[in-house]
Amino acid sequence: MEPFASIQQIYTGALIFARLASMVMTMPGVGDTTVPVRIRLSFAFILTIMLLPVLAPVLPTVPDTVSGMAGYVIKEVLLGLMIGTIMRFFLAALSVAGEIISIQTTLSFAQTSAPGIAPGSTTMGTFLGLLGLVLIMTTDLHHLFIGAIVKSYTIFPFSRPIPVDDSVQLAVRTVSGAFRLGLQLSAPVAVFALVFNIGLGMIGRVMPQFQIYFVASPLLVIFGLSILALTLGVIGMVWVDGYRSLLLSFGR
Repeated sequence: MEPFASIQQIYTGALIFARLASMVMTMPGVGDTTVPVRIRLSFAFILTIMLLPVLAPVLPTVPDTVSGMAGYVIKEVLLGLMIGTIMRFFLAALSVAGEIISIQTTLSFAQTSAPGIAPGSTTMGTFLGLLGLVLIMTTDLHHLFIGAIVKSYTIFPFSRPIPVDDSVQLAVRTVSGAFRLGLQLSAPVAVFALVFNIGLGMIGRVMPQFQIYFVASPLLVIFGLSILALTLGVIGMVWVDGYRSLLLSFGR
């Protein structure tokens, strides 16, 4: 390889590729299982070639031992997996909102495959999850992914050990924030369902012979989906703003 690239260049390229490939394999959109592995690895390789001249001055020299070299590579893989997984955690907010809406509108029995979210999810959760991926691409949030990749070398330099405690705290905070945001996004439908069910309970007490189930279920589905349709734009904007804040936090 010496006629084409030096040992230092090959080593630095391998370190960058180790982190980028781990992030690309786990981040939303590009890292979904529906995207072929070769395409994901090719994307990571192209990013490595692009970032190699920028990051080469801050990369360490080639270690004298094989164990030291393997330690650096393993560290970069773990950092990439950590960052990419945290980015994917926030996508669960839409899945949580979809699950709550499905339960409140009696549509939880409708199960479909949700690529990148869960092996089996409700149809509403799958719809909102795919909506989130579309919003990521249409609002150019995937450009912030690349910015977060570059900034990660400033936040987590090669000379710094893996911040395990900080990573765990960030992951827990991201998961709790995603669950809280999911509850907030589903609040209009959940509040309507609560009021609707209270009203049905009162009707059931006053008129015991009234066929509540056959009358209430269609109305709950129709009104619940209507409220979701009216608030879908707000749901998308709120989620995109939260996701943008998460990505920008990696660049601070």
